[in-house]
Amino acid sequence: MYIAEARVTSEKASRYLIQLCKHFAHKTPAEYDDKQGRVDFRPGLCLMTAAGDELVVRCEAGTEPELTRVKLIVEDHLVRFGWREKIGVSWAEPDAASGTG
Repeated sequence: MYIAEARVTSEKASRYLIQLCKHFAHKTPAEYDDKQGRVDFRPGLCLMTAAGDELVVRCEAGTEPELTRVKLIVEDHLVRFGWREKIGVSWAEPDAASGTG
């Protein structure tokens, strides 16, 4: 399993989670509330958690190319939705992203 995680700081973390999930739900299975989201893309899975001003995005896939594809899809949409804030997304392996590795 290949995994990458990004932590995005924004006062609108929950709003972006909902916006992303609603958008993706038009084409692929998605479940969400204002704190958690799950999107099942064909190449892999995206799990999102919003807490305060932080949106944690975790992507998982069976191969590295599939992980890259999921990351690109999610990042592209998040950057577009957050253009006013100039949202940036930096991916890391989960341990590095959480600061425990």
